[in-house]
Amino acid sequence: MKNIEILTQEAISLLEALIETPSFSSEEDKTALLIENWFNSNDIPFKRENNNVWAYNRHFDATKPTLLLNSHHDTVRPNQAYTNDPFKAIVKDGKLFGLGSNDAGGCLVSLLAAFVHFYAKENLPYNIVIVGSAEEESSGKKGLNSVLQHLPELECAIVGEPTLMQLAIAEKGLLVLDVKVKGTPSHAAHQNEDNALYKTIPVMEWFKNYTFDKVSEQLGPVKMTVTQINAGKQHNVVPSECDLVIDIRVNDCYTNHEILQIVKDNVNAEVTPRSMNLSSSSIPESHGLVQAGIALGRTTYGSPTLSDQSVLSCKSLKLGPGDTLRSHSADEFIYVNEIEEGIQLYIKILGDFLKQ
Repeated sequence: MKNIEILTQEAISLLEALIETPSFSSEEDKTALLIENWFNSNDIPFKRENNNVWAYNRHFDATKPTLLLNSHHDTVRPNQAYTNDPFKAIVKDGKLFGLGSNDAGGCLVSLLAAFVHFYAKENLPYNIVIVGSAEEESSGKKGLNSVLQHLPELECAIVGEPTLMQLAIAEKGLLVLDVKVKGTPSHAAHQNEDNALYKTIPVMEWFKNYTFDKVSEQLGPVKMTVTQINAGKQHNVVPSECDLVIDIRVNDCYTNHEILQIVKDNVNAEVTPRSMNLSSSSIPESHGLVQAGIALGRTTYGSPTLSDQSVLSCKSLKLGPGDTLRSHSADEFIYVNEIEEGIQLYIKILGDFLKQ
């Protein structure tokens, strides 16, 4: 079995290769090949569908529960504020720069290293499956959600996202609504008591002021925000309708279906959800994975940002090296020592959990 130092250096080299290989959501075929090569170099059989690549521990036992390790290898597109080449892996002052270095390449390669460490161990109480997933940034249909049908039932999961290796034991879900307020079209010079724009005002006020009763200990309240509005094409025509887009961040006290019903019961408009699948996630603080992290000095918190946790129905913990505040930023980077620490902490947390 490779020692941690060798695994760490190989993981950092893999991350540098991932950075220098463009992998926008749904265009990750070349980074999927890099992950395949990683498994091949470690003599680990793997499976691939579309741009998702996954593998099981050597001594998989269908009678045992299964633990998922997951992170993604797709990236957003670089913004115009970059001063470095986003596709050049640059190490400077202890930082590894490059698109996807922090979100979530550092997490992915650290989990891959930890998986290799446990791959050949016998008599583990859990099976381990690792998935390098695609289309996370776009919540695409060919991402982790498409792989779940091929996996055994999952008891729990670690989803690799930059959390400074602290324990995100809850994550807000996302519900995006298209809201259409209808009225009567007319010439602007004529009196119109059914102006769609005026009728939209109380709808917007409701989204601004409504307070959901249940407040999560980890995630706080549900947050609703009107983010887009569109109506009318010319100055002298009252439009027949006004369209709104609502961004709702759902805590772990509600399902997306419950939120949708509350909205429909309270607004005088047509309400259409774009997706009902991006649910909130959580794992009890008493769970062995969380307790193993706490024993190593890690703290718990609730995360407002969305990840592949949203498509999982099992208990899931978000945990990884890097800082979420660097995600999608110009000149994205991760500290090299964050990867070194991340691999060691993943191995320690998993080691303690798998002793149970």
